[in-house]
Amino acid sequence: MSLKNLIQKYPVSCYFIMAFTISWLGAFIVVAPKLLSGQPIPKMDGILMFPVMIIGPAVAGITLTAVTDGKTGIRNLRSRMVKWKVSVKWYLIALLIPPCLIIIVLLFLKNFVSAAFTPNLFPFGILFGVPAGFFEEIGWTGYAIPKMLREQSVIKTGIFLGFIWGLWHLPVIDFLGAASPHGQYWLPFAASFILAMIAVRVIIVWVYSNTSSILLAQFIHVISTGSLVVLGPNAVSAAQEALWYLLYAALLWIIVLIIWMTTDRNQKAAIPPFRLQTG
Repeated sequence: MSLKNLIQKYPVSCYFIMAFTISWLGAFIVVAPKLLSGQPIPKMDGILMFPVMIIGPAVAGITLTAVTDGKTGIRNLRSRMVKWKVSVKWYLIALLIPPCLIIIVLLFLKNFVSAAFTPNLFPFGILFGVPAGFFEEIGWTGYAIPKMLREQSVIKTGIFLGFIWGLWHLPVIDFLGAASPHGQYWLPFAASFILAMIAVRVIIVWVYSNTSSILLAQFIHVISTGSLVVLGPNAVSAAQEALWYLLYAALLWIIVLIIWMTTDRNQKAAIPPFRLQTG
């Protein structure tokens, strides 16, 4: 079996392998001098791994689209990346869900647990979400989601891809948030973070299945990541950070439950994912 035939037969698996390899290898190269010399990885070095990692999903998505779908696939990918003419309700969903839920969680904890949970206000934090949202969704939404929706429902696609997406963050997960590194609370924080990422991915898949807009998926990703930086409290302990991420994940899962209850259990993409979009 040729490489092209292998990719065409197992497009999603090949995407995961390629995206993880590029991203994790890039992250390793950034911190290799420290790791190989047995030195601890400074937080700044850990943060610098992330800009390198986000190239992986984009490169994998574009490359495999070209291999499996040729020039037509690349044109289709570009068309979906600039598709902005969708109902305003989808923009409201993208804009409101992450920041509103974060504020609800933090204000509740501030008033009933500790003032350490006071929401921050760092407007420039939204810029942290821009490269992540733009580059990652070229692969996750531009390539993986349409392929998966051919075989699975919206909910199943979102949960499975969200879990993979959460695991993809593992090299940098201990450097996310204000309390990093998280020490003995690494596992609770990582679990809470991945649960939140799964729920966010379900929302992205749901929105994409109704709009076929990669641009809107990028927008949701930017707002989701940016809101964590803009609003996340900067004086919490590792235990407190794991707690508020867990509560945030719980609220996101309520949204997932609502989507599940109001969506056809077998719904796949409402618009054929590989039909060339012109609007």
